Amino acid sequence: MNIMIREATLSDAEAISHLSSSALGYLYPVSDVTNKLHAVLTRPQDRVYVAVFGSLVVGYIHANIYDLLYAPTMVNIMGLAVSADYRRIGIGKALMEAAETWARSIGCQSIRLNSGGTRREAHLFYRSCGFCDEKEQLRFIKELL
Repeated sequence: MNIMIREATLSDAEAISHLSSSALGYLYPVSDVTNKLHAVLTRPQDRVYVAVFGSLVVGYIHANIYDLLYAPTMVNIMGLAVSADYRRIGIGKALMEAAETWARSIGCQSIRLNSGGTRREAHLFYRSCGFCDEKEQLRFIKELL
């Protein structure tokens, strides 16, 4: 199967929205994804790569620079999604490799990501890509209305 990995463009917004919904369960309007993608594509601290089969976007990864006062700068995987019809053929790994290549090119020595506690298959995938479980944690969100 001939899959191409390339940087995302604004025209990928609808496919990214669909993948976020179908693969990750995040329902977010296409118009909002388009606006967010437009902003992200203009920021040097972010990268979005897509996996394309023919003319169909079948996966994406969003990575950004994660800088802390108490640790070396890392790249943070904000989202990774692959269409259910195209899993287990190396697309997720190729997208991770694109993010790793970018991380190395900007001098980062590590990549981090968070994954929901119930996403066991995703955890197996991340371990197969060389990630180690660092710690368990809770995520807190406060809605600001």
